[in-house]
Amino acid sequence: MHIILKTGAAALAIALAQACASPPAPAPEPMAAAIDYSVFVETPDRPDADILADANRKPAEVLALFAPQPGDTILEIEAGGGYFTEFLSRAAGETGKVFMHNPQAFDAFLGETVTKRLEGRLTNVTPLKSNFDFFVLADDAADTVTWFQGPHELWYKPESTPEGLGDPATSFSEIARVLKPGGQFVVIDHVAPVGSPPTTGGDTHRIDPAQIKSLAAAAGLVLETESDILRNPADDGTKNVFDPEIRGKTDQALLIFRKP
Repeated sequence: MHIILKTGAAALAIALAQACASPPAPAPEPMAAAIDYSVFVETPDRPDADILADANRKPAEVLALFAPQPGDTILEIEAGGGYFTEFLSRAAGETGKVFMHNPQAFDAFLGETVTKRLEGRLTNVTPLKSNFDFFVLADDAADTVTWFQGPHELWYKPESTPEGLGDPATSFSEIARVLKPGGQFVVIDHVAPVGSPPTTGGDTHRIDPAQIKSLAAAAGLVLETESDILRNPADDGTKNVFDPEIRGKTDQALLIFRKP
């Protein structure tokens, strides 16, 4: 009996020594800071036209879904005149960067809106011009890539650019390339009826969300969130998005993908 007790004590001593020598468990990943994004929406120096669009575009709710943080690097594909650039700039803060992208083919449509948006303000924003299948960012550069009301444009062929604005598969591969591992790709687009061909993007400026999901999956991006906050069942998806009857009130899908 005396021998058994000694052996048990020795085993316990060895186990305790091994436990002390084991490396500590890795610390949990820090949680994203909780931000009240409505503060950015209520900023007094926003353009009047932007404020009028808030009711339908629901910017605070959209931002809360992917939670951009101070210090983030954000690529905003097809930023247009900069409605969402305002919020992304404020979210990224002084230590962050926002790349405000538009194709050069949109210059005539946008006019001076980008210049007026940025002149003397939003100093962490850098304008970029390129087609959708090439971005002048390094690999793994962006915490977040957004493409709001836009992937359908891959099938739009402006008169100035009859060859189109970028190969769809290559464009999504570029998005995956510039995203950091763990980074988010956030998409909003006007919904076309289920089963619509991708060429609908060049006709009514809409897209079946299944087309976006397929291209993202082929580029190695994983769908994490599909939100209905911008859905409008009263829109049957057949009218051109510029039709006065539906403009600004279209049925829109919101998808969030993650780069593994």
